[in-house]
Amino acid sequence: MTLTEQLIELIENKRIEDEDVEAASWFMLDAMANIAAGRNSEQGRILTRWFLEVPADSSRKVLWLGSLMHILEMDDLHRNSVVHPGCVVIPAVLAVGLREGVSGRKMLEATLKGFEVCTRIGNSVGPAHYKIWHNTSTCGPFGAAYAAGTLLGLNSSELSDALGNAGTQSSGLWEFVESGSMSKHLHAGRAGQSGLIAAELARHGFSGSPTILEGTRGFYAACCPDASPEELLANPDDRWQLHQTSIKPWPCCRHTHPAIDAATELSGQLAGKNPDTIELGVTQAAIDVCNNPNPESVYEAKFSLQHCVSVALLNGKVVFESFESEARKLTAGLNNKVSIRCDEKIEQNYPEAWGVDLRVKMKDGKVIKVHRDHAKGDPDAPLTAKEMREKAVMLFSHGGMKEPEKWVERILGLPQEPSFSESDIYRLLNITVETAEL
Repeated sequence: MTLTEQLIELIENKRIEDEDVEAASWFMLDAMANIAAGRNSEQGRILTRWFLEVPADSSRKVLWLGSLMHILEMDDLHRNSVVHPGCVVIPAVLAVGLREGVSGRKMLEATLKGFEVCTRIGNSVGPAHYKIWHNTSTCGPFGAAYAAGTLLGLNSSELSDALGNAGTQSSGLWEFVESGSMSKHLHAGRAGQSGLIAAELARHGFSGSPTILEGTRGFYAACCPDASPEELLANPDDRWQLHQTSIKPWPCCRHTHPAIDAATELSGQLAGKNPDTIELGVTQAAIDVCNNPNPESVYEAKFSLQHCVSVALLNGKVVFESFESEARKLTAGLNNKVSIRCDEKIEQNYPEAWGVDLRVKMKDGKVIKVHRDHAKGDPDAPLTAKEMREKAVMLFSHGGMKEPEKWVERILGLPQEPSFSESDIYRLLNITVETAEL
């Protein structure tokens, strides 16, 4: 059997319990709240203008929804694979599920399977892949294809075709970081769109490579110099990978979150005084992606360990406004006091754990230390149901939604809801059905 066939067999043999479906409903809530909030941004307005230019088919909807979801940097993240599964899987589930009138429970079951596929593939790509390739964009199409294929009723052979054609569309390079361009959002939307197209073509008999992963000219050979194919099928009886996925409490790169978590705790001990020096021990991946002492834009600030730690120390919290120009002016002096190093012990535990050592020295010589093995929102330090609801309400409100609490209850009721309608999504995003040209 090919790796693709073995992966399909593993997933189809996994049991889905009620608790798994309930967990998926929380991720659906987080996704839809992020989508709604993402519209209220420069990138979101550009994407929405593009979306509304012509009558929208399903694939355009997936690109639009996935891109919106990934803009504010508050969407979910699977630590081990370094994949944001929600922004590629859930838009595909929404597009197909709403179009086909699928039940809420079936949509959530497809979400579980889509998360499983893209994160297991992400687990197997090896650390060198992440230095060049954006794992969400390269591994995401597989998850979107599987979730959409599940809702379309594809058999095992058709699912293999869908995954083959999803894999050959894998792309997404980290070069956007150098200029702070908007490409990262496109990565998410395009990955979901590619997966949906692959699944729809498979339903019509369009074949895809059965050895797309392990073939001599396949995914691993092309993009993964230190791939670990054995991780793809490891621990088949573990809980669904969705349970190992983190929910973000702060609107910035996840690599900054352990440091923010530590800094917000330490903030109250500073008594309004600025530290003399700040030392951060983090992973090499955090340094590679988020070492920027002089961020010049909102997006660069979201990928700056120095700024994120400084603003958390100064304000005791991190919110949307924490990355605007006034906040960047506030932290400019403190940023230059932050030194960053790769901590050997923390590095050894990555990516299973994303930790930090924060050491602050005051002008009087006093040293304050805070350590985190995990960041708030990780499966090891999860947000409470109350915190999840508050986050969703905050995001819906940021997106201009009226009565956001009602949307929270409606989405959490998906396991019992017979279905959502397409018009519900447009109401959620403050777009009329007529404008969207359904």
